[in-house]
Amino acid sequence: MPFSTQDTIAAVATPPGRGGIGVVRLSGPGALAIAGRLITHHGALEPRHATLTKIAGHNCGGVVDHVVAIYFPGPASYTGDDVVELSAHGSPVILNSIVASAAAQGARLAEPGEFTLRAFLNRRIDLMQAEAVGDLIDAATPLQARAAFDQLDGTLTRTIGEIDAALFDLIARLEASVDFPDEGYHFVDPDSLAEQIDALLARTDQLLADGQRGRLIREGLRVVIVGAPNVGKSSLFNALVGAPRAIVTDVPGTTRDLVTEVVDIAGLRVTLADTAGLHDTDDPVEVLGVERSRQSAAVADLVLTVVDQSATRHVNTDYKGLIVASKADLSPAWEDPSAIAVSAVTGAGLEQLRQRIAAALDVDLLRDRPAITNVRHIALVGRAHTALLRARSAALDGGRSMPEEFVLADLLEARCAFEEITGRRTPEDVLEHIFARFCIGK
Repeated sequence: MPFSTQDTIAAVATPPGRGGIGVVRLSGPGALAIAGRLITHHGALEPRHATLTKIAGHNCGGVVDHVVAIYFPGPASYTGDDVVELSAHGSPVILNSIVASAAAQGARLAEPGEFTLRAFLNRRIDLMQAEAVGDLIDAATPLQARAAFDQLDGTLTRTIGEIDAALFDLIARLEASVDFPDEGYHFVDPDSLAEQIDALLARTDQLLADGQRGRLIREGLRVVIVGAPNVGKSSLFNALVGAPRAIVTDVPGTTRDLVTEVVDIAGLRVTLADTAGLHDTDDPVEVLGVERSRQSAAVADLVLTVVDQSATRHVNTDYKGLIVASKADLSPAWEDPSAIAVSAVTGAGLEQLRQRIAAALDVDLLRDRPAITNVRHIALVGRAHTALLRARSAALDGGRSMPEEFVLADLLEARCAFEEITGRRTPEDVLEHIFARFCIGK
């Protein structure tokens, strides 16, 4: 990485803004000494014990506050280095003053994700678990949070470790066979080689199948609301979001661009999009809005076609999905058992609509938490799977005079892919990309 991992780093570890409590985190060889110069407590901080003390105003720009100081000696800390956390009142003035004073005492401001990066470099966690930290912070639904925590807890680490151990054993025996060709030693039975590769393929097949569900949980799904102007699309959008995000008026064509919001539908992250009304128009701005509406609906996982139940029925049948009969609080002009009657005014029918959305998205199929959710991991498992398929083909084509070198090369490529997942063989630019998306302080 472009910066030293031996520096002592400091940052506010709690979200920006005001709160009851704010935490400043220090990590590195000088963390304890620097923290000692910032507080009034005399004597050593007892490891893993909360010590009530004060910020020394003369060292913190005159700011004084009560703080709770906790010292976590390395290597048994989050980062693997010495860590000190100072919990103060959650005023940005106080927290920024503590960080500035720590910097004046020799600490460096932490880069985004640098604390977790150090945990990875110090082998406290592997790269999969480090990425799960970011996913857990970003989780918008309980299902996302549970899937991320499972990976942080090491479920994927153990699964990949088991596959890698079996692959390593097969590679070691093949290498021994290649190294002693003249002696006639064969440490792998030619007849069982394809069978052993098949067992590895079965496990990667399962991971890839799991990954399809996992990607949906991690990235979520997209539901788009379409319909003619003034049928109640924006009112429905606001009702599902639970906040007045879209402008609602009696004037047709109020919405001219996409308005999106992330909502929780039965535990699944769903990006809900309100769109411009679908109609023929010569207005260049409305033309662009209508085109964006059609494009958004074309790539949606589910389309809600809204029809005004109190007016003459008109349904755009170009889109497959659910038909929502809006304005159910008014006298109906028509009835359709397949349409879901809702009222954004009274809330009638909204819970049934959520249930129908969940059913249409097959949310129940996602209830079992998948072992793998990250797109990077899924792509690398796919690369390993392809290499294993080539190895199996080489083993079968060779028969009893199998070309062990070719099989070995493909097995080594598969193992490289697994090592890139765990971080044992990950390029530096990939690491920088992964940790750059973290917040500062984590």
